Amino acid sequence: MRVSVVMGIYNCEKTLKESIDSLLNQTYDSYEIILCEDGSKDNTLQIAKDYVRNYPQKIRLIQNDINKGLAYSLNRCIDISEGEYIARMDADDISYKDRFEKQMSYLESHPECALVGCQAFLFNEEGIWGVRKGKENPLKKDFLFGSQFIHPTIIIKKAILNQIGNYTVSKATLRAEDYDLFMRLYAAGFTGHNMEDFLLNYREDDSTFKRRAYKYRLDEAKVRYDGFKKLKLMPLGLLYVLKPLI
Repeated sequence: MRVSVVMGIYNCEKTLKESIDSLLNQTYDSYEIILCEDGSKDNTLQIAKDYVRNYPQKIRLIQNDINKGLAYSLNRCIDISEGEYIARMDADDISYKDRFEKQMSYLESHPECALVGCQAFLFNEEGIWGVRKGKENPLKKDFLFGSQFIHPTIIIKKAILNQIGNYTVSKATLRAEDYDLFMRLYAAGFTGHNMEDFLLNYREDDSTFKRRAYKYRLDEAKVRYDGFKKLKLMPLGLLYVLKPLI
């Protein structure tokens, strides 16, 4: 087993099938899918159980007793994963069928690279409406401006992820677990790469903006402060700590 895809699922009955189907249609086949159901109030759990029943060799399902958040759910998936690499995917996004094949080819030909991401199209119920792009080879200083990888596009070496302690589970990282992870990764001396290819459709609609409450901006400021200290970007970083609040 080369790749373990980890996905936290929560109240996503309308989008989960399309997301999982995009994984099952990959041209790369040495992977497993691990779902962590996080206390949904809709039909998400039953949909997940149906997929496990139909694809028992490919999909595994675990459950949280109550809603614990994405970082906690992903760590549970990572703990039971069997792959050498961990791939991220969200329950409302769509991976292109050659995503894993292209990303794994890059990682295997660039052993110095800890993780690889890609570019993404932004879409909603009406279709694709924009793009989200990341810098090909981010540097430490680039994190002053924001997270340098699109979280659901990444594949990372599991050993390195374990080495830095997986995801941080805290109130501050509830909506910024990826930003925190990537800064800790770079602070530990590792680097990543964003492929030029567009290999994922990233859902961004009205509900996305509703989730960006001001209280989460305060938490992001804390994540920035802690991350910039680890990256040795202070005191310049203090100016950018205030960015999410402004």
